[in-house]
Amino acid sequence: MNWKRLFRKHIALPQEHGAWAFLLSPLAVGLALAHRWDAATAWLVVGALAAFLARQPITIAVKVYARRRSRKDLPPALFWGGVYGIIGLAAAGALVHAGALHLLWLAAPGLLVFLWYLRLIARRAERRRMDMEIIASGTLALSAPAALWLAQGRATWTGWLLWLLLWFQAAASIVYAYLRLEQRQWQTVPPLRERARRGWRALCYPTFNLIAVLALGLSGAVSPWLWLAYAAQWAEATWGVFHPAVKVKPAVIGIRQFLVTTLFTVVFILTW
Repeated sequence: MNWKRLFRKHIALPQEHGAWAFLLSPLAVGLALAHRWDAATAWLVVGALAAFLARQPITIAVKVYARRRSRKDLPPALFWGGVYGIIGLAAAGALVHAGALHLLWLAAPGLLVFLWYLRLIARRAERRRMDMEIIASGTLALSAPAALWLAQGRATWTGWLLWLLLWFQAAASIVYAYLRLEQRQWQTVPPLRERARRGWRALCYPTFNLIAVLALGLSGAVSPWLWLAYAAQWAEATWGVFHPAVKVKPAVIGIRQFLVTTLFTVVFILTW
């Protein structure tokens, strides 16, 4: 067996670097709020990472069968898919052994969304599907309540609230990223009213999040300072709508959004 052909980075690791933020941000929040660091927690992290990493090789394998990729990509795709699958099963077994069977059903939504994504791949219809990305970010955000519930030993309403708060933030980030990528194609900066018309959705999402968290803070459901975490995305979206990214490189857009997400994660943890 030619081992060099199996260890191919573009098959073993996700190529969409921005996708990491949608996993690591909620996972970091959940771990920080849970205040539990033991073997079970480590297995939860390992399982979440294995499930996330498995997406790339399995996607490549489906593209091969759909005749979108060369057959030479199939062996490394199956190899890495198998590696991540074994690691994921080991993590699931360890969590069951630790008495966290109630967490495994959280994998069901992610599996259903992934099967939907693979179907789109087979039909060559996965590109520019903002709806799919928003729903997928919701499944990744389940890592936050999973970490919290592992520490609490049961599912609680606090975990569901945490999940919604993080999912809505991810959705706002995705909608804004699509707007910025669309702005790259503009030849000139349009009038102010036109910029507002094209960017209304990207501005509505973070505005809704900010108002909702402010209301939750006033009601006592969350910390009265949690809104500060959402203010960063709102400020970025407001600025971006009226300062189009005309001819800006995608890497610059991605780095800027990564910094905003990192700031959100840190402030969220500090103010929760």
